[in-house]
Amino acid sequence: MDTSKPARRAIVVGGSMAGLFAAHLLRKKGWSVDVFERVEGELSGRGAGIVAQPEIAAAFARIGIDFGDNLGVSTVPRRTFDPAGRLIGETVCAQTHTAWERVFRLLRDAFPPEHYHRGRRFTHVEQDAAGITAHFDGMEPLRADVVIGADGLRSSVRSQFLPDVGPIYAGYVAWRALVDEAEISPETHRDIYLCMAFGLPPGEQLLGYPVAGPNDDLRVGHRRYNWVWYRPAEESTKLRDLLTDATGETHVGSIPPPLIRREVIEGMRADARRLLAPQFQEVIELAQQPFLQTIYDFETPAMTFGRVGILGDAAFVARPHVAGGVAKAADDAMALADALDADADVAGGLKAFEQKRIGIGRRIVARGRALGAYIQPERHTEEERANARIHSGPERVMREIAVLDFLHESPA
Repeated sequence: MDTSKPARRAIVVGGSMAGLFAAHLLRKKGWSVDVFERVEGELSGRGAGIVAQPEIAAAFARIGIDFGDNLGVSTVPRRTFDPAGRLIGETVCAQTHTAWERVFRLLRDAFPPEHYHRGRRFTHVEQDAAGITAHFDGMEPLRADVVIGADGLRSSVRSQFLPDVGPIYAGYVAWRALVDEAEISPETHRDIYLCMAFGLPPGEQLLGYPVAGPNDDLRVGHRRYNWVWYRPAEESTKLRDLLTDATGETHVGSIPPPLIRREVIEGMRADARRLLAPQFQEVIELAQQPFLQTIYDFETPAMTFGRVGILGDAAFVARPHVAGGVAKAADDAMALADALDADADVAGGLKAFEQKRIGIGRRIVARGRALGAYIQPERHTEEERANARIHSGPERVMREIAVLDFLHESPA
């Protein structure tokens, strides 16, 4: 790096995973980087568990963050149980499972706090031949060489250039929660804890796996169990009811967990007793505050707009069955940093980044749609109906869920 020249400046809008990966990796290439996050308080993944795909470790290695051997909890078996609790399928797939909070904290704590700005709402950018100016509420305009939109599914950066492009509801939701390992009975712990376990009621899917406990605790007995239950919810009726709180207010897209009506949670638990294995019934009953995730598809038609680039969930959101959201963000950020480092022309570097990543983003979204087709309450195309038939059996579910091997195959 030529230290006689002033560092090029990047503004990253969005201080979650994608934004922090991009900010760290651009700094490693010699950029001056500031991150602007809309939320005033510290971000939280609401206890979500994630699969620590290899791309995450690769990005950490390039940043220089050493997490040692304690990123999460490793498992090998995958098991499926019928409603009576009988084992009806088993295979092997070695993976490490971690918590969203664990990965975020590693990235956040390693980033210079004076360059991470909270409570800053992006409004728009203006570009010219020499650079770009970013505008935030309550701040003087900021001049930079590039602006990176890493501000999630409902990206304000993307909306400036693609105001009519938005997410599409997939037709179903996910109930999620974490349960303390110490509260799980020995019998249930033996059956489902140290594996990725599945329950497959007709047209639904439940899975669970172990993650670290509070404060990244990996001691036996101090860890937690992460479960996710995908259930159909027609948009104008069932979804609307799920997102309506006790005051009658219907929330858009998501609802804060404490505002989920008690009768809604109790209805979900009653359905678990009717549809799921006793092992899963137990961990669902133990969850003190389940939260609700509305499942969306989103793919952008473009990732670059002059001196502006978007990545992570601002560009592509795949259904969680792929378990590729954080890995995709890490891969996007690595490709972005490489492209901007290789090309002194910012717009040209961003176009190279887009060319490398846009096809991969589309493949990941398509894969999520294929894996989740059988959970959709409606299947409008022959492709959706075929995917529902192909990907719904225990053997295919255990082999395909949360596995990114398809990205290394040649596209059809």
